[in-house]
Amino acid sequence: MTDLIHLDPLLYGFFLDDTLELGERVGLALLQAAKSTEIRFSRRLLPETAFISKHGTSSYTPCDGLQFDVDKIIRLTKEFPQHSEALLRYTNEIRLLNARSQRLFSQVTEELNRSGAEWGGGWGGHSNPDYGRIVNYGTDYIRSVIAENRDKYPDEAWFYRGCSYALDAMDILGERYREKALELAEKCENAEDKAFCLRMARAFEVVPKQPAYDFTSAMCAFMLTFALDGSDSPGRFDQYMYPAYCKTESKEETHDLLERLWDYFHDHRSWNLCISGSDESWRDESNDLTYDILAMVREKGYQTPNLTCRVHHNTPDALWSAIADTLATGTGLPALYNDDVVCAALEKIGISPADSHDYCMNGCNQIDIFGKSHMGLEDGEVIFAKCLEFALHNGVDTLTNEKASIETGDPTTFDTYERLERAFMEQLEFVTYGACSSANAWQHMRGAYQPHPLRSCLIAGCLESGRDYRNGGPIYNHGQILAEGIADTGDSLYAIKKLIFDEKRYTMAQLIDALNADFKGYEQLHYDFRSCEKFGNDIDEVDTITARALNRFLTVLKRHNTYRGGVFTGGCSTFNRAANYGRQTGTLPNGKLKGEPLLADSIAATPGRDTNGPTAQIKSVLKYNHTDACSGFVFQNKFEKKLFNTEKGKASFIALAKSFFAGGGQQYTVTVVSPEELLDAKEHPENHGNLIVRVGGYSDYFVNIGDELQNSVIKRTLMGM
Repeated sequence: MTDLIHLDPLLYGFFLDDTLELGERVGLALLQAAKSTEIRFSRRLLPETAFISKHGTSSYTPCDGLQFDVDKIIRLTKEFPQHSEALLRYTNEIRLLNARSQRLFSQVTEELNRSGAEWGGGWGGHSNPDYGRIVNYGTDYIRSVIAENRDKYPDEAWFYRGCSYALDAMDILGERYREKALELAEKCENAEDKAFCLRMARAFEVVPKQPAYDFTSAMCAFMLTFALDGSDSPGRFDQYMYPAYCKTESKEETHDLLERLWDYFHDHRSWNLCISGSDESWRDESNDLTYDILAMVREKGYQTPNLTCRVHHNTPDALWSAIADTLATGTGLPALYNDDVVCAALEKIGISPADSHDYCMNGCNQIDIFGKSHMGLEDGEVIFAKCLEFALHNGVDTLTNEKASIETGDPTTFDTYERLERAFMEQLEFVTYGACSSANAWQHMRGAYQPHPLRSCLIAGCLESGRDYRNGGPIYNHGQILAEGIADTGDSLYAIKKLIFDEKRYTMAQLIDALNADFKGYEQLHYDFRSCEKFGNDIDEVDTITARALNRFLTVLKRHNTYRGGVFTGGCSTFNRAANYGRQTGTLPNGKLKGEPLLADSIAATPGRDTNGPTAQIKSVLKYNHTDACSGFVFQNKFEKKLFNTEKGKASFIALAKSFFAGGGQQYTVTVVSPEELLDAKEHPENHGNLIVRVGGYSDYFVNIGDELQNSVIKRTLMGM
């Protein structure tokens, strides 16, 4: 099958020996691909490794490891008839694995998923491997960890062999990149680029086998590992790269390396890079590299990578000032996380203080323990507004008129508000259970059938326990289910309480009839419900109802264990799915029409419904218990650009952010923009290609996010000081 090497190195490697366990075969596939796949440098001369089949039959991705497309493999049997028997044998094997995995899912969770009330699993999630293991220790050190532990678990010898093959693949790639750098140096006409290539060639004489000796060699080790793992989330970059950064005295050299790296991040849509933070003694961990990274974000003005900055009660004023200067550029970066709250939340679920202070983000804003965990990222979502729809229609999905959830009673018979709220809570708990069950089915499937030997080498606990990254190997294996449409639900519940049960202006029967008619013919009722007080305006009763719903969800989650070996926790990060959730939700008592896309896109108010200013919004949001949220708990505001153009304005923002965090807030993200610019960009996108806004847990170019999401950003209330 040697001709398949050039067709698809990964596929060839997977075929090497069908008597081996999956994890060992994946390691061998990587090893074979490292020997034969095409390697290249990015446009900024950094190592770029991507194993993609010319025929699209297989690929190595950060979320899902080694994957195969069965239909394309079958087509290859016609192009390579000499291999048809082997190809069909492996096709049948993959189909068998798929059939086994499907038996893990229940009909109940499939119905909930189809209704749009929840989803669980479905993708592998992001991750935070410890790239410092390669940068500061090298592959030979990881081999010593394997040697120290493999005799403890003789039945897992295949696992250790697979990990060893992955390390061998890295070393082979390092040597090939050394040769490639020397070859490229001979062709470089630019003296600066030639010198850089020669520095890389020298670096690859040492890394990845041995520790980096300066910032150039550290960058080579990082890029080789990062690109091979799929260009996902760099994690606590300013911490593990700082020792090598200190060994490079030239500021020009470090700036050049960071500039090359940021261009790579932008070109490859890399995800979350985390800076600063505190240790378990609350000492600040920001350093010179932290400030250089903020300066690079200001200089480049890119929306990627998604930059997170950890703050705490000992964060120096100089860092706060650099944060405000960076936000003033309008990139929506950095997002801010509060160690005082996040670490307390993580310690509630059994994470040690030393490790809780080593948290970082990946993907948009999900929380991970750097190099020590597989905590879902994310495992699923529950749509609160859909749960309320079920409570108001006795488990029926009003978009299909089919039963999709449990029966909680005919709402027209509810004689108290408490009875209605109990029905909603029952629906919420049932849908949450469904999301956890779906997530566990996917976790089971991935743990059994999608091993990841490379990542297992970079996550503490895997080599020490003889277990794969996806199969309970990491030290921490909690899960994260996100809540969506929170404010819409609180607004709706409060409107029902006030207008039906307190003031008795309408009956439940009238409301249900109006909802079924999508408010057509019920214009006065629609106006009254839509005009009722809303979450986000510091109105105690509506805020309390909203918080009670979310706090119940966060409590219920912790009753459910993950398949990987932890508990489920929650948060809120709507990403770009908010509009779709709105379309999948029927008419709501807050005035939302059937299929209308607008839903709350964070833990804050539904866009446009907060009218009492930023202080009132913050007071409402602080009614939640943020130390129960162990996933990203997105709170986002939009500020006038002119505010950040003055030192007084920046100082006002810093004071506001500090007050929010001192009051118990977990996370804060900001869009700095002028309303005129947003409106003009919607009408004339060709003139605003570089306009960046914050969307859920990440930043993106305004012209790229779609009409419905643009409307949501525009409606998000503009804050002043």
